[in-house]
Formats: sequence, structure tokens, C-alpha cells
Amino acid sequence: MFRKLTGASVLAAGLLFAPAVLAQDLPEGATVAASTASEDQVRIAFLSFQNNPFWVPVTEGAHAANEYLANFNGKVDFVDLGDDLSAEAVVVGIEAALVQQYDGIVVVPILDGTARIIDEAVDEGVPVITIVAEGAQPSKRLTFIGQDANAAGAQICEFIQGRMDGQGKLGVITGYFGVTQHQARMDGALNYLQENAPEIEIVGPFENRDKAEAAYSLVQDMVTANPDLGMIYVTAGGPFGAAKAVQDLGLTGQVGVVGFDRTPENMTYISSGEMAGLLDQAPFQQAFDGSVMMFNHIVDGYMPDDLITVEGNLLTPESAS
Repeated sequence: MFRKLTGASVLAAGLLFAPAVLAQDLPEGATVAASTASEDQVRIAFLSFQNNPFWVPVTEGAHAANEYLANFNGKVDFVDLGDDLSAEAVVVGIEAALVQQYDGIVVVPILDGTARIIDEAVDEGVPVITIVAEGAQPSKRLTFIGQDANAAGAQICEFIQGRMDGQGKLGVITGYFGVTQHQARMDGALNYLQENAPEIEIVGPFENRDKAEAAYSLVQDMVTANPDLGMIYVTAGGPFGAAKAVQDLGLTGQVGVVGFDRTPENMTYISSGEMAGLLDQAPFQQAFDGSVMMFNHIVDGYMPDDLITVEGNLLTPESAS
């Protein structure tokens, strides 16, 4: 069962604040405070990819957690897994963290094929928290922090249904075929449309591997083949590439792009009107809170719920202005 992560999470978990660092000292967007200082330094490995602007606030959240936990004798080391999403990169990253004898691991596993190494880490006594997205196979991780991807897809397509008045052509671009989160976002969206707006015709889906330049080319091709295209849904990275294509084709106000993440690149096109909607998934919060939860688990045995949902806001040109 999912539990929502809110600003009251710290108090609900029964945590105590260290005298030197109070709740108000948490950075903006963070919701979990450290429970107490540790006698020995707690070392946490934070493993994340870097293939599109979405990862910038993830990285910032990890660095902010490192700065914050220094007050409690904690240390968060950011480990870059590279710019190509793969299970192998996650496996190599966790194996290296085990060799370096970290006390805990926070990781974005994303793909199937990562559960085995997570289980190995836990069996060796190193707890693991997963954030943002994980594979479909269950693992022994302590908790997962992220959006309910199916529900997020349905939420976006309820918005799309309203904007398209229940009819027309919708182009669909996913990040990676085979990534559980991307598939769930697509399934949640398409299942919603099939049940509630069956007259909306789907063009695609196509894969852009989280690359904005690939989304740009795909939109050009879709518009060439479907000049009556009404909207475009991008399930993962690179929606601003789709928005730039709409702008360059002179279709601003005629074709709207809907996707995820409040990045500066995406917000540029929200402001100029090519992006019709963005669902923020609070990546900074996921990174920071996951790191502090791991610290609390190691220091005082804090046990979070098995699944913790982070809900973001659906932004539109009207609400973002």
C-alpha cells in the first residue's frame, strides 16, 4: 500500500530533531529530518544517472543531503552511473559501493535485472533505498520513494482528454521500451484513454531514449505523416525537444506537448506555450528524503513504509505564469 510523503512525515514518524539543526533548517522541498547524530560517521552511496536535465535536481538533492547530514556525522557520496540507462550500470555501481564498504545505498535502479544485486547488498548487511523508478521484479530494498507511474499516466491523460475534447490524434513518445516506469506511465495513460476517450487516436508509441534531439525528430516525422496531430505525450526525458519541434514547425497553439518534470528547459516552453502541461515528480525531494531516511535507518533503526508516493503538481501555462 502506498503512503504519501508530505511535510508532516517527520513528525508522523516520531523523529526527534538534533538541537543544532531544526526542522526549519531543511532545504526547500525536503520533508524528512535526521533523527539524531551518529557517534561514528555514516557513509551513504547515492547512485544516479545523468542523461537529461531531470537528473539535475536529483543530483542537487543528494548534495543537499550530504551538506545537511554533515551536521549529524553523515556523508552522502554522489556516484554518476553515466548517461545511458542500463541494468549493468546499476549492478556495477552497487558492486563498487559494496567493495568500498558503504553503510547504505540510495539508488535509481529503473530497469529489470537490478533486483539481484540489490538483494545481494541487503544480504551483506547494506540496506538499499530505491527512488524515482525501479524494475518490475521485487527486491529486498528498504523502501521505494517515487510516483505511482500508472496513476501519473492516467492523471496526465485526463488532462489531455479535456484539452483535446475527447477526440483527435495524440502522438506518444516513451523514453525506453522495457523501462518499467516508462511503460507504466504509458499504460496508465493509454488505458485511461481507451476507457474514457476511445475516439482519441494514438500515433506511436515511439522511443526517444530520453534524448531531446530524438524527440525533436520524432515530432517532425509525426507531423509530416499526421498534419492533423493535436497533442504529444512524452512519458520520460526530452519533452522540451518535442516542444522545440512544435515551435520550429510554427504549430504553437495548435499542437501541445505534455510531459514530466519542472526543469528550466521545460519551463521555457511552458512560458512560450508549446508545452501544454508538465507533471512534476519532485526529484529533489526524493533524493534528499531518501538519503536522510537511509541515515535514520542506519542510526536508530527507523523503518519507513514499503512504498512512499511523492506527488507533484500538474503545471500549465496558466498556472505557471
